[in-house]
Amino acid sequence: MARIVRIHDYGDADVLRIEDLPQPPPAADEVQFAVRSIGLNRAEVMFRNHAYLQEAQFPSRLGYEASGVVTQVGADVTGFAPGEAVSLIPPHDIARWGTYGEVANAPARYLVRHPQTISFEEAAASWMQYVTAWGALIEQAGLTAGDHLIVTAASSSVGLAAFQIARMVGATVIATTRTSAKRDALLAAGAHHVVVTEEEDLVARVAEITGGRGARVVFDPVGGPSFEPLTASMAPGGVLLLYGALSPAPTPFPLFTVLGKSLTLRGYLYNEIVSSDDKLARAKAFILEGLASGALEPVIARTFPLDQIQEAHRYLESNEQIGKVVVNV
Repeated sequence: MARIVRIHDYGDADVLRIEDLPQPPPAADEVQFAVRSIGLNRAEVMFRNHAYLQEAQFPSRLGYEASGVVTQVGADVTGFAPGEAVSLIPPHDIARWGTYGEVANAPARYLVRHPQTISFEEAAASWMQYVTAWGALIEQAGLTAGDHLIVTAASSSVGLAAFQIARMVGATVIATTRTSAKRDALLAAGAHHVVVTEEEDLVARVAEITGGRGARVVFDPVGGPSFEPLTASMAPGGVLLLYGALSPAPTPFPLFTVLGKSLTLRGYLYNEIVSSDDKLARAKAFILEGLASGALEPVIARTFPLDQIQEAHRYLESNEQIGKVVVNV
């Protein structure tokens, strides 16, 4: 028996229940591991709230990220052995291989032996944010030295990951935030410039920072009315990658700006990377190199014990944190 978190209905954080359940053995292509740390993601809050792309089959597990120690390997698995420390690159199903609990099974292709120089907490906080940012910025946009990058929702774990990846390749980061409360923290986290959108004109500030050229790449999980000033801040031939829909307001299409600047506006999903063997291999290599060198260093906002999983979700929903929320088991 193991303590496993499940939901029996959609709702607020109170629907998260810790239950004693048997854990099935790993399938032929899977690895079972004892969970040490769990990285929380907004996707899990959305799944719990019935606002996610995937529907729950109740009762449902949930959770994308975790680190731990291998306990069993499936019959067809090579390359992993009991006792090894591993972390999980989030697979394409939030429930089938749910990580919230003391034990989890996962396909071997998504597991990584992370560098011994990082902790279980850091390992559990790494893969969703870095794979998401790497896939958009490096694989899709081809971000490189000399580029200017605008990052919105910059205090999120993915936003902070984008800072670090941009710095690895020599790009300049322009972070946006609504109020000045997080300005200093974003600069300390690696942004070269911070634009406070309730106090400053985004288009004018980006023009000033870029010498009038505009930013070649925009990385945005928000959409909504901010789309117009973002596209107006872009360089000719620029690329905007939209990877979320945090704004409840309609997203206007800035037709004349897109035409006049020959912009590319592209929807982007994390699954584009993890569903491709080649892209996933490139992501692993880049991220493992960054973690080993220290160029990539997960920012952990706060940790909670498993018994406080409901409180951890409430804290994540508060949007008070800068960085990743981690649950230790």
